[in-house]
Amino acid sequence: MRFRINPNNILTENIYEVVDVLKHNGVIIYPTDSVYALGCSLQSPKAIEKIARLKKSDPDKINLSIICADLGQLSDYTRPLPNTIFRIMKKALPGPYTFILPASSAVPKLFLKENKKTIGIRVPDNAVCTEIVKILGCPLVSTSLHNPDDDLVDYYTDPENLYRHYKDTVDAFIDGGYGNIYPTTIVDCTGEEPVVTREGLGSLDVLS
Repeated sequence: MRFRINPNNILTENIYEVVDVLKHNGVIIYPTDSVYALGCSLQSPKAIEKIARLKKSDPDKINLSIICADLGQLSDYTRPLPNTIFRIMKKALPGPYTFILPASSAVPKLFLKENKKTIGIRVPDNAVCTEIVKILGCPLVSTSLHNPDDDLVDYYTDPENLYRHYKDTVDAFIDGGYGNIYPTTIVDCTGEEPVVTREGLGSLDVLS
């Protein structure tokens, strides 16, 4: 199932169709403000396990993030944050950043196997992501479609290539135009000071 959705002119009926796929344990490919990503509902253990298989990773070890619609929703899935960290996130989001934060008890145990206590949080600057999460009513579980070390990274920016390769693998594909070549900047906020563990599309100026 393929949906061509212009982030600047979103048809709500298309978003409702995508959400219906997600509510039935579906896995989607969708655009973000960085690279294209694999996603599913946070409330769907079956779909989370399917994403792990698609990434050829152990479900216990795969690094997944969740996509929130805004900072208000983010607070439901993390423990209380220091004011310094919240100010940084307020400057950075929405935007191409992944913040590693202490997870709250609202995050399903399946998502935090092996007693993992942290969660990657994203609020992309992309209207398609925002609308999906708002209508779904819970975050998307998300992981970048490509490996940042892959020499074929250009391949993953072209929606035509992606659709041809994955159309029989995922339950829905959202074509939002060409994706970005660069992944998010990852900031670990679980220690005393924020630490950049991967420099990507997001500027480091937000940390100053």
